[in-house]
Amino acid sequence: MLGADQAVGLAVMAKAPRVGAVKTRLCPPLRAAEAAELARCFLLDAVERAAMVAGVAPILAYAPAEARTEIEAMAPGFVLIAQRGLDLGQRQRHVVEDVLALGYEAVLVTGTDSPTLPAESIDEAVSLVMAPDVDVVLGPTEDGGYYLVGLRSPCPALFEDIPWSTSAVLSLTLERARRLGLRAVCLPTWYDVDTGADLERLEGTLAGSSGLRPRHTRAFLARRIVSDVVAVKPDDHGKPTPDGRRAAASRSR
Repeated sequence: MLGADQAVGLAVMAKAPRVGAVKTRLCPPLRAAEAAELARCFLLDAVERAAMVAGVAPILAYAPAEARTEIEAMAPGFVLIAQRGLDLGQRQRHVVEDVLALGYEAVLVTGTDSPTLPAESIDEAVSLVMAPDVDVVLGPTEDGGYYLVGLRSPCPALFEDIPWSTSAVLSLTLERARRLGLRAVCLPTWYDVDTGADLERLEGTLAGSSGLRPRHTRAFLARRIVSDVVAVKPDDHGKPTPDGRRAAASRSR
């Protein structure tokens, strides 16, 4: 039975962090195994963030379907639902429908690719999605997509025929909402981490800020920095010789 203080289902959509299946646009600069580890850290941080939001029931919408046991270990206490659908639009549509079918009055659907998203943005989304004069809540990303969508009723048409992973996603979704007669409101814009440039930005942001969270992502980046320093540590073979040349990197033994 749902608690009165959990009228909103907050669903985090995530793939199992398997090598070669996640964050492939970050390869390079990351190796496939590093990309999978970063995806795992993003997921763990998203789980921790969702668990701290007041007034919601934390839910994890996972893929692939056979990854339930793997995902369950990373999201203890979360309601688990398997993602359904062939593309992002279909998967989001079904997550909305499946969460509302559980009895929640509203649903917020978000991802894991914005590890520095302020908790205040999620809190604001919880309030807005329950407002009587709001039908759709969207969290815009700087690349033209969105990091969150919230609804009180299923709306399949909102997710149909959208060119996903393009800069037109948000604008077309807002236009679709208008045509459907839905009152849409936007949260503050934030950024996803999808490319090497995004990763560099994330590193700079966390290096220039204090605090623990997102703790798993911070730990990953710290390990990566240490690894890079060790990898480029000079040795005797790299020292200049008296004639100004550098010694050979390898010698016959």
